Amino acid sequence: MKIRNITLSLMLAGLSAGALATPAAKEVYAADTKKAAARYAEDKKLCADEKDSGARMQCQRDAKAEYDKALAAAKANMNNAPKAGVACNECGRVVGVNVVEKKGEGSAVGVIAGGVAGALIGNQVGGGSGRKLATIAGAAGGAYAGNKVEEHMKTTKQWHVKVQFDNGTQNDFVFEKDPGFAKGDLVKETNHTVVRR
Repeated sequence: MKIRNITLSLMLAGLSAGALATPAAKEVYAADTKKAAARYAEDKKLCADEKDSGARMQCQRDAKAEYDKALAAAKANMNNAPKAGVACNECGRVVGVNVVEKKGEGSAVGVIAGGVAGALIGNQVGGGSGRKLATIAGAAGGAYAGNKVEEHMKTTKQWHVKVQFDNGTQNDFVFEKDPGFAKGDLVKETNHTVVRR
């Protein structure tokens, strides 16, 4: 009877702390505290079987500590459960992750370096006016090739993460590095990006 009263008072204290918890969370909390009380009662019976009074007292302290831990865990689980009537507009679920290549942009450096290299190679060909034409063609071809090489070297990957929010909206978020998200991950929008929740 005494344990039942303790359990009831602890349940009431926990329920008032999580008054906004969903009914399912309250039921889980009630079941967890009931389980903890039953285990505590069993542990106390085992402690009574100890022959030495010192061992009996230590056993009871250990049983009480375990009981307190179980109640704290049950309360934490209830408080971390989604609250009834409190919508989280920033909360959502990843519905897709796509990796795309972002094409690099060439600059004057690639054009100039390619042009010089092409001109030097073209200058090695032929003689007279043919050499001049080969140098010009080499410079033009080298400039084009240098630009393309630089574009290829500057190509990067981007991760596009599509999120379906709890309020029904969808949004895409772009990451320059792999965010480690997979389809189904629970996320929350913060500072114009998403993080795990």
